[in-house]
Amino acid sequence: MLLTAAAALPRCCRPLVRWGSLATVWGLLALPGWAAVEMRVAVQADKTDMIIGSSTTAVIKTVSGESLGQVAGNQGVQAIAENSQIRLGSWSSSAFLLEPTQGGYVFINDTWYRGRILLLAQQGRLTAVNLVELEAYLYSVLGSEMPTSWPQAALQAQAVAARSYALYQRERAQGRPYDVSNTTASQVYRGIAAETTGTHQAVNATRHQVLTYGGQIIEAVFHSSSGGYTENVEDIWQRPVPYLRAVQDYDYDAPVFQWHQLLTQADFQQRVPGVGNLRSAVPERTTPRGRVVSIRLVGDQGSRVISGSDLRKALGLRSTLFTIGLAGDQIQIDGRGYGHGIGLSQWGARTMALQGYTYDQILSHYYQGAALSEVRLP
Repeated sequence: MLLTAAAALPRCCRPLVRWGSLATVWGLLALPGWAAVEMRVAVQADKTDMIIGSSTTAVIKTVSGESLGQVAGNQGVQAIAENSQIRLGSWSSSAFLLEPTQGGYVFINDTWYRGRILLLAQQGRLTAVNLVELEAYLYSVLGSEMPTSWPQAALQAQAVAARSYALYQRERAQGRPYDVSNTTASQVYRGIAAETTGTHQAVNATRHQVLTYGGQIIEAVFHSSSGGYTENVEDIWQRPVPYLRAVQDYDYDAPVFQWHQLLTQADFQQRVPGVGNLRSAVPERTTPRGRVVSIRLVGDQGSRVISGSDLRKALGLRSTLFTIGLAGDQIQIDGRGYGHGIGLSQWGARTMALQGYTYDQILSHYYQGAALSEVRLP
């Protein structure tokens, strides 16, 4: 796999500098018979059983490629976890491949996907991995991560970020049975149902384009809304990265730009034990933009220091950019934004696109100093 490295992305509103010289950054890791880049997406995990099948006749294989038999089109077959094995119809093994014929689609329970299905037995449970070509995977990621009615420039920026993120994770997935999950822990991926004409257009318009820094594909993380300003990555994750810098965001139209949440003392005690009725909540450490890194909670039964991310998870908050106050017997939480606040802001990208900025200008704003490059397969 080759990267055509471009000059660094220009400052916002300047023309894009197009492709420059070639540089090899990693070798293509392809499964037998598959020439394109194939993503391994965990779409089901920790299950006892599931139904799999295809829109056309499907071939059941071992992971080494040996054909075991066929399943008729639109006829699901039940997979059941049995200790360290999987029972799939009349077959039993620790892993199976289901491959559709004639360009068919595959399904797991009631969700349809492109590509193939890899079934794995893990600790007495089932994991289903969708093996899908990268660009086809992105058709769905775009529709799963961003409203497809948004301007093409925003969708195209998301496509480049998602492609970069996927390849970054894929390169670091050695030893794991999958590259990414289908949730916000990686990128949301809902299969064919999330695809639209708009997602196809955005992916195709940016085909093979990725973001790089120093000749390497970057970890192009993104989030919904920062609440006015993104963060330096080291202020959140304590590992400095030169292209993930704090910048002004343009997400003021986001419905989550400002938000409020009320909790009763009983709700709070159930979600955050060891404090009792909350009496005060004072941040001990914040980022320069005000996100809570750690906070001291004091109640009538004790006090504890908790990280902002752990409190966000416990209380179901949209972000760690919040303040906590008391209102009688209720706890009022006022916050801004949705997500970690690092990298591309999806709502900010939308605003920039509506104002006429192109996808490369949007990317140059949120990924400072990154280069727009092109992946080329041999």
